[in-house]
Amino acid sequence: MEYQYDPHEFVREGAEDSEPEPELIQGLPAPDALTPADRYLEMFEHVQTSHIFVDSKTFPDCAPKFDPLDILIRYRRRKRAGDLDLEKFIHEHFYLPQVNESFYVSNPDKTLKEHIDDLWPVLTKMPQQHMPHSSLLPLPKPYVVPGGRFGETYYWDSYFSMLGLADAGRDDLLRHMADNFAWLIDNYGHIPNGNRTYYLSRSQPPVFALMVELFEEDGIRGAKRYLDQLMKEYQFWMDGAGELMPHQAYRHVVRMPDGSLLNRYWDDRDTPRDESWVEDVETASKSSRPASEVYRDLRAGAASGWDYSSRWLRDPQRLASIRTTQFIPVDLNAFLYKLELMISTLSHARGEELTALAWQKKADARKQAINRYLWDTTAGVYRDYDWRNERFGAFTAAAVVPLFLGLASPEQAHLQAIALRQLLLTQGGLLTSMVESGEQWDAPNAWAPLQWMAVVGLNHYGEETLATEIAVNWLTTVKNFYSLHHKLVEKYDISGDRARPGGGGEYPLQDGFGWTNGVTRRLLTMYGHLLAD
Repeated sequence: MEYQYDPHEFVREGAEDSEPEPELIQGLPAPDALTPADRYLEMFEHVQTSHIFVDSKTFPDCAPKFDPLDILIRYRRRKRAGDLDLEKFIHEHFYLPQVNESFYVSNPDKTLKEHIDDLWPVLTKMPQQHMPHSSLLPLPKPYVVPGGRFGETYYWDSYFSMLGLADAGRDDLLRHMADNFAWLIDNYGHIPNGNRTYYLSRSQPPVFALMVELFEEDGIRGAKRYLDQLMKEYQFWMDGAGELMPHQAYRHVVRMPDGSLLNRYWDDRDTPRDESWVEDVETASKSSRPASEVYRDLRAGAASGWDYSSRWLRDPQRLASIRTTQFIPVDLNAFLYKLELMISTLSHARGEELTALAWQKKADARKQAINRYLWDTTAGVYRDYDWRNERFGAFTAAAVVPLFLGLASPEQAHLQAIALRQLLLTQGGLLTSMVESGEQWDAPNAWAPLQWMAVVGLNHYGEETLATEIAVNWLTTVKNFYSLHHKLVEKYDISGDRARPGGGGEYPLQDGFGWTNGVTRRLLTMYGHLLAD
């Protein structure tokens, strides 16, 4: 008889427990790169609190027409003189960001796959002359952006967009994007959240190893050119690990009680995010904790890609209760396991056998630590781990990542498949979590990258029936929504019996949308023949 899950068993316990002492070692100060908030100081705060722009991201994306220091001096003079019209001043001194929309009009007569392929040129940005003092980090080669308000490239989004590019035969863009990310590692020591100065203090789920693997049709030979960058990225995630004692943390690394090393999400700054300044200040005002702690956890939540989710909240209904930095995420550590394995594989391809063996041992050690701390033996699922309170976090679709990366045993994969079917599967695809918090990375929303990793992971372990069900349900959602609205969006509400746009989060639903396009195109090739006409 199969185990029947109690949903309450998978929701974090002890939400009202007293807060433990903070970790003994904090992170590094912010990097030197100046963000708009650094440059414009009180003027930046004035603009954001005045709500001149509906979206907090607009002003950080503005490019100055003059030297930033001169603009700040002019602002202060006019403010002291009492003749400051702030909105007029901003329009006089800044170029507003281009609206990330095009004159592209969807042709309802085209198939879903044709529509996706038509969008690649629309979502591709070409290298262009960089405007001085802009927050945009120039990249040397073309790249794909998500769409909507997101006119820059994003780290983990790009991998899932690349799945569709590979399926469409766009090897040129695959290579360009991988080269761009290698360039970012060489210049900044890591791949930032996105190519903006205000994203430099954090990264996102480390999927560069997967990108390198994706376009290497000739095996491992071409991938060797990225080995140095893969090692540099690993150093970024493991910085300070050698100095830690058990129960201590530094930046992204936590030394567990048994001496093993696991990782968490982190941001080197503890101030409001430039691109969500108003929202972060408002959130921190609702917490009894020091604002800097709330800002750090909000930023770390953004680094996770799951911004935001009940995964990171002590109280699922209160964003102000966010505690991202005290969780050891199952997906992050699975991605780092893959990175360790990739470095081992490429070292072997170079003939560096001792180096390859050393990296294999790192991967093996991480796998053991994941099984000890992130596998819930009682419930038979992967869960995040609250290392400060020494207990499991909630069960979410992040648990599919160990299957996606081949980390699970066959028995673990089978138990995980049972849980996914009973707790997260709907007729529209796989839910993000079991909790309805109002945050966008929770129920009733579904996101393309989680569908892809679930389908691939389940197939890898012979759970083809569930994989097919998830894929067909998801494709039906996207196809039905496209037939009604002639577009794809970043997330979908899959709680009902019809296709609906996803909700929640800090900003309106975005059209485009890079990773939805990429995953959908790839799954159409694999499962399109199973869709109803």
